[in-house]
Parts: sequence; C-alpha cells; structure tokens
Amino acid sequence: MPFPFELAVDPTTLLILAIVAFIAGFIDAIAGGGGLLTIPALLTAGLPPHLVLGTNKLCATFGSATASYTFYRRKLFSPRQWRNALIATAVGAAIGAIIAHWLPADWLNQMLPAVVFGCGLYLLFGKMPETHGQHDAPVAQGRQWPQGFGLGFYDGVAGPGTGAFWTVSTLLLYPMDLVRASGVARSMNFVSNAMALTVFIIAGQVAWVLGISMGLALMAGAFFGARTAISGGSKFIRPVFILVVLALTARLAWQHWF
Repeated sequence: MPFPFELAVDPTTLLILAIVAFIAGFIDAIAGGGGLLTIPALLTAGLPPHLVLGTNKLCATFGSATASYTFYRRKLFSPRQWRNALIATAVGAAIGAIIAHWLPADWLNQMLPAVVFGCGLYLLFGKMPETHGQHDAPVAQGRQWPQGFGLGFYDGVAGPGTGAFWTVSTLLLYPMDLVRASGVARSMNFVSNAMALTVFIIAGQVAWVLGISMGLALMAGAFFGARTAISGGSKFIRPVFILVVLALTARLAWQHWF
C-alpha cells in the first residue's frame, strides 16, 4: 500500500527538498551523481528507507527525461546507434529493481568507493578525446549489451552515480568526446530510471506529491544543466565531473567503510 508521507511534509521542508532537487538536476545533467544529493535529503526528511529509492526514481525520471531530450534535440544522441544499449539498460534496470527488495547490496556498496575513485583518476590523468563532429559514425554494438545491462541493473538496485559511471564507461569503450558521452549517459539514465520507477510504482513504494514536487524542480535544474554542458563543452564538464566523482567517492567511503 502506498505510504502517504507527503501529507506530513511541511511547506518549509518541501521547499528545501525542491531546492536540493534543482541543484541535483543541474549537476546530474552535466556530470551525473545527482542522487548523491536527493537520496540523503529524502532520508534526512524522514522518508522510510523503502520509499527513498522509489520516490528518488520518480524525481530522477523527470530530470533525466528533460536532460536526455535536450541532448537529443541538439543531435548529440542518436537512439538508432544505441538501440542495443537502450534495450539492455531497460532489462537490467527492471531486473535490478525487482530483486532490490530481497537481495542485500552491501557487497556492492563496499566496492563502489574504489570503482568511483578509479574513475576519478582516469579523468584526472587521462587525455580527454577531441571533438571530431562525427556523431553519426558507427558505434560498436557488441559492447553495448554488457555495458547497458550492468549499469541498468545497478541503477535498479541502488542508483547513485549511475550517470557518472555511464559517462566514464562510454569514454573508455567508444571514440567519443565528453559532451556526446554525457548525452548517452543522460539518455540511458532516463531509460533505467523509468523502468525502475515502474517496478516501484507497482510495489506501491512512491510518495507521489513529494516526488512530483522534487521532480519538477529537478527538471528545471536539468534543463539549465544540459544547456550549460552543451554550450560549455568538455572544458566546462571535466572539472565539474571530477568534483562530482570525488564527492561521490567520499560519500560512499564514509557511509560504507566507516
């Protein structure tokens, strides 16, 4: 049965959560990792843990939809090129959300800080690809299946940092600049968010009023974030992305190691 948590939220708390969601949407559209802000905020507001993931997926779906559509309109993401990844991500997210209710994710959480730290090192010391303007060039199809299923599964089970993981893995696997990799990440993040949200809705684990309010604020942040990322290019995204990765590392290490 759905939990009527939104009836107990006072206007001040709702406003604070909306502001947090706006900032999260802006960051998520640029570099991913917006869940770093929204999930702790929901927990701090007193939302029961079993509703946090569902409500977060609702507001995250708003933001990822806005950001992915912005990249698509700017012709920085081609669904035809990424058909396999879209399918694999949807399947992985659905399975991940279903088993999230009974499979402990502690072992995965213990590994995340090390994984994210490795991603940060890659961006700090790795050479960023140059923009060649070949966004219609062929993209390897075989690599999309394990990438999409694995990251979709993780997003269904937990979720924080999925956008950042998508950006880094896309840069590693394909000859693509950071702006277009961000477009891929936002689009795949929308697919996994929507699929996981469907599962949580069926399970009755979504606080609707709270989730929609935060979702609208997150949409606004994602809109400005995506436009800023596109206009700023790799030089703007790179430092923001590194900061998000390092923040995610510190947050996960503190939470799961100490």
